[in-house]
Amino acid sequence: MASRIVMSKLSPTMEEGRVLKWVKRKGDPVESGDVVVEVETDKATMEVEAMGSGVLREILVEENATVPTGTTLGVVAAEDEDISAILEESAAAVPVAVPAATAPAQPAPGEASAPGAQPVAPSPAGDGGRIKASPLARRMADDRGIRLEGLRGTGTGGRIIKRDIEAASSAGVPAPAATAPEVDYDVPYERVELSQLRKAIARNLAQSLGPIPHFFLTREIDMGEVLKLRGQLNETLAESGAKIGVNDIIVKTAAQALSEHPEVNVSFAGDHIRRFTRVDVGIAVAVPDGLITPVLRDAAGKGLRRISEETSELIARARERKLAPDDYQGATFTISNLGMYGIDEFTAVINPPAATILAVGATREKPVVVDGTVEIRPRMRVTLSCDHRAVDGAMGAEFLATFAEMLENPLRLVL
Repeated sequence: MASRIVMSKLSPTMEEGRVLKWVKRKGDPVESGDVVVEVETDKATMEVEAMGSGVLREILVEENATVPTGTTLGVVAAEDEDISAILEESAAAVPVAVPAATAPAQPAPGEASAPGAQPVAPSPAGDGGRIKASPLARRMADDRGIRLEGLRGTGTGGRIIKRDIEAASSAGVPAPAATAPEVDYDVPYERVELSQLRKAIARNLAQSLGPIPHFFLTREIDMGEVLKLRGQLNETLAESGAKIGVNDIIVKTAAQALSEHPEVNVSFAGDHIRRFTRVDVGIAVAVPDGLITPVLRDAAGKGLRRISEETSELIARARERKLAPDDYQGATFTISNLGMYGIDEFTAVINPPAATILAVGATREKPVVVDGTVEIRPRMRVTLSCDHRAVDGAMGAEFLATFAEMLENPLRLVL
């Protein structure tokens, strides 16, 4: 029985994906479970497996093409199986963006069309304004600069097919008008296309900073005891090769503090607040084309060594774009640390659905008054961004107070 290879929705924010590489080629034998194609989602590079066995009969979306989720990428079937119905349905479902400003004008009542022009009719569209056209017709239209939205399809169900493009080309249907220059500056530039990850970041930030009423709380913390503890732990672990980082201690401390302040480990959900019963910490990781946040599950219930090992493994896979959706979805709290870049202090944008995110700056040696005398102490500034719909100022301040106390007295982490 024929099976489809589909651009699945692999994360809540994924709206489209890009075909990176066809592992199998048209005509290749395929077994159920074989990797057939690699796709780029808004978060990672994923391998798509075949759901059935047979032959890769058709490749409907070429490499480097970007299509919406739900699009059929290819068809696996027996060599003699009829797949025409699947091809018809798949072709009809391929969406085409129709810029309203450039849609072809319709003749006024009583006004004749241009001599020799192909009749223009409303677009043969299905649900959501999707134009029905065969893959071949789409490629021909792209090559010849012909807009599909103004053509009358003569195929089944009004679908635009090859002969419609040929007729439009012979009739001289105009190509889209040239677009305006992308910049007004007389400066050389290079156009850089957005990756799926960068598109997702743009969408998420617009959905976060605009609708979510942020407020920010900043606190400076003495890191002397943390640095001392880290040195002692790493001496103990030296023979094993394991190593604890400052950020591992920050993650553990934040998770422990959230366990004591569950009112901050929440999400705003319209008519109610979700108070999470487990602390899953997202750790912001810079990758070449953006930012991704792998999630350390049940961080409060893990020791520092395990946190270090799991975090290192997650970060490595994030940078290789090998994270599965379960690895980066569902953080209840997020930590973004730019201290390694020399940033002293910053504010981070909340990563929905969580209601908070902690921005961590660099640890600096500073003169500080201690018991009436000036000492040079390692100090770190952190800023907590809060969704005011779910977290009030006092709640956030109490959480930060506990967080700071634990870092300044890190033995609390083992009590």
